[in-house]
Amino acid sequence: MVRANGAVSLRELARVVQTSEVTVRRDVRALEAEGLLDRRHGGAVLPGGFTRESGFPQKSHLATAEKTAIADLAAGLVEEGEAVVVGAGTTTQELARRLARVPGLTVVTNSLLVAQALAHANRVEVVMTGGTLRGSNYALVGSGAEQSLQGLRVSRAFLSGSGLTAERGLSTSNMLSASVDRALVQAAAEVVVLADHSKLGTDTMFQTVPTDVITRLVTNEPLTRDERSATELQALADQGVQIAVAGVGQPAPAPGQGQGAGPGPGAGPGRTDGAPPAGRPARRDMPLPGPRRTHPPTAPGGPGLRGPVSLSEQQLGGRVADLAPRRR
Repeated sequence: MVRANGAVSLRELARVVQTSEVTVRRDVRALEAEGLLDRRHGGAVLPGGFTRESGFPQKSHLATAEKTAIADLAAGLVEEGEAVVVGAGTTTQELARRLARVPGLTVVTNSLLVAQALAHANRVEVVMTGGTLRGSNYALVGSGAEQSLQGLRVSRAFLSGSGLTAERGLSTSNMLSASVDRALVQAAAEVVVLADHSKLGTDTMFQTVPTDVITRLVTNEPLTRDERSATELQALADQGVQIAVAGVGQPAPAPGQGQGAGPGPGAGPGRTDGAPPAGRPARRDMPLPGPRRTHPPTAPGGPGLRGPVSLSEQQLGGRVADLAPRRR
C-alpha cells in the first residue's frame, strides 16, 4: 500500500489487515528498522523523502488532529481587514476554513483547495494566481503563477511544506511548487510556517523558505519520545524563529481579532494585563530577537501592513523558557 500510494495512515492499514493500530504501529516500527519505509505521525511513507511526494488523498489523512490544532492557532494571528497570502497544502486548507469568519479579509492564493474553502465566505475576497494546475495538490504553478504575484504586497504569508529543518528552513519535493512558494514569500512582510511535528527534522529536495526568513512557526507539541522534533524546535528558536505550539484538542481561538492588538502585549480589547482571552488554546511562543526581514513592514497602527506580532509569556500561559534561544 505504501509503495502504491507513497503514504498510508495507520488507521487505513489497521482496517485493511483487520488488526489494531497498536499492532500496526509495532509492525511499521520493525519495517522502518529494516529501511523499508519511514514512519510519520499517524502513518508511514516510502523511504528517501528527498524526491518522493505524497498526493492530496494521502496527506489529507495524516496528522489530522495536529493540523486542526495548528490551523486554530494560526487563525488567531489574522485581523479584520488584512491582506494575506496562503500557500497550497492540507494544513493551509484547514487554516482557510477558519479564515472564512474574518470580515474584510483579502486572501491571495495559488491553491484551489484554499479558494474552495473560502468560496462561500461573503466577507472575504479571494484572489487567485494564474498558472498551470498541478493535480497532485490542486495548486497553480509555473511562470503564470509567479508573474501574477509580482508587485503584490501583503502583511503575512502562511505556508506549509514537506519538511522543516533549522539548517535549510522549509523545503518541498517539487521544483515548481517551490518556485511559487518563494514568490509568495517575496510578497509578504512576515512569513508564518505551518508544520506539524512529523515534518520537523525532515529535509526534502527544494528549499522554499530559508530559516532566517521565517518569522514564526506554528506547530503542535512533539510526542514525549520524539527527540528529533524537540531538538529541531530548539535549533529553530536559537536562530530567532518564534515558536507557537498548539495543544491538540484545545478550544480554538476566535479568528479575526489578532494576537497583537490591545493596550498591553497581546492584550485583547478592554484588557490591560496581557492575560489570554478565555478559550485560547495553550501554546508556547518566544520573542523575535530583532528585525529579520530585509524589507521592514509598515509601523503598527499605520495603513496597510502591520508589524510582526509579538506574544508575551503572560498571554500564552506557556513555558517560554523551554524554547527560548540559548545565550551564546
